[in-house]
Amino acid sequence: MPALNVEFSDRELEDLRQIAKERGTSMKALVREAAAADIARHRALQEGAEEFRRFFASHADEFAAAFPDDEHAARSEGRVA
Repeated sequence: MPALNVEFSDRELEDLRQIAKERGTSMKALVREAAAADIARHRALQEGAEEFRRFFASHADEFAAAFPDDEHAARSEGRVA
């Protein structure tokens, strides 16, 4: 499995040791779990943003009718939904 060397300050390293000890896990597992959680969060945000774009595009006329002032501002700035 590929690996990654990560540098931490002395304070960060001590905090990681303490947290790992409190959780009864290794520092390696703790850091890996944190990275995996951030990756999952990032993917979810990307998927949510894409779903929002699809929803907005499929309802663009409804948004334009509901918010005509915003629609006018977007057109004058060169942005069209």
